[in-house]
Amino acid sequence: MKLQIHSIHFTADKKLLDFVQTKTDKLEKFFNHVIDGEVFLRLNNSGTNNKTAEIKLNIPGVQLFAKEEGATFEGAVDNAVKELETQLKKRKEKLIKR
Repeated sequence: MKLQIHSIHFTADKKLLDFVQTKTDKLEKFFNHVIDGEVFLRLNNSGTNNKTAEIKLNIPGVQLFAKEEGATFEGAVDNAVKELETQLKKRKEKLIKR
């Protein structure tokens, strides 16, 4: 999947970028018509859950979005990917019912 990754207020290392790419690539097994995606990794100034992951996926006719916060970027990305899995499964069910 073609994926753009943006790190805001910090510079992401290669290990984190590879982790994000690997996790989001697994979404294609739930819905194989994903066009592309965009990931925003933000470092916030608030509390213990100061890392935010936002993921946008473009699929035919719809744009899916998930935003999660966590103590680590890996945890935030994991939770956002789980949310997108649910959204993709629901979208696929709707298309099958048609």
